[in-house]
Amino acid sequence: MKKKVIVVMPAYKAEKTLKKTYDDIPKDWVSEIILVDDASNDKTVEVAKSLGIPIIVHEKNKGYGANQKTCYREALKRGAEIVVMIHPDYQYDARLLPDLVKPILDGRFEIMLGSRIRTRKEVLAGGMPLYKYFANRFLTIIENIITGQNLSEWHTGFRAYTKNFLETVPFERNSDDFVFDQEILIQAVIFGFRIGEIPVPVRYFPEASSINFKRSLVYGIGTLFTLIKFLLQRLGLKKFKIFEKK
Repeated sequence: MKKKVIVVMPAYKAEKTLKKTYDDIPKDWVSEIILVDDASNDKTVEVAKSLGIPIIVHEKNKGYGANQKTCYREALKRGAEIVVMIHPDYQYDARLLPDLVKPILDGRFEIMLGSRIRTRKEVLAGGMPLYKYFANRFLTIIENIITGQNLSEWHTGFRAYTKNFLETVPFERNSDDFVFDQEILIQAVIFGFRIGEIPVPVRYFPEASSINFKRSLVYGIGTLFTLIKFLLQRLGLKKFKIFEKK
């Protein structure tokens, strides 16, 4: 049975990479592609319009997490059964979308991640800054130990979720910033959803979006704080709304 697959692209200043990302998406695998622009001050919206992509525009910059919330609300409103998030910065190989979606179609997982971390050599050859690589490895190891998972990367921007997952977890309560990505995966663990992954190539280059060192530090601290909340919730010492049913 064919499922309705909708691709969502949370965009911010992606004018130089949007078309390349869009062109790589296997159109025969998706029903719709939606772009949410977070008040970009470049030509992202114009490029999206030229490609015929349905667009939602935030009049004010709300943040990466808030962008995703709009993406998922709109996809569910349009009847998505599987939602694939792809960053429109061409950092991820959208041609691998079928490999990302197949395990969900087979009923093996409710969440699939495109992991950039296969070998250190490949990651660094792909241009990932050394400090980002080691920060990624450190946080991923800590997250695996605390949550009992065994993922090779928790920090990818290439993901697929089922409708049931997005309708179950209270993602609207999550951060409007970058730590949203970690909160929604930890929610998956709390609610007992299965997470799988496939390897994807690493592509870092000047036009690809990437948060700076200061924002990365804030993101890392936010991730650790979310893990502390997870532990307190699991131990029954304190309850947090992001881990409670809607």
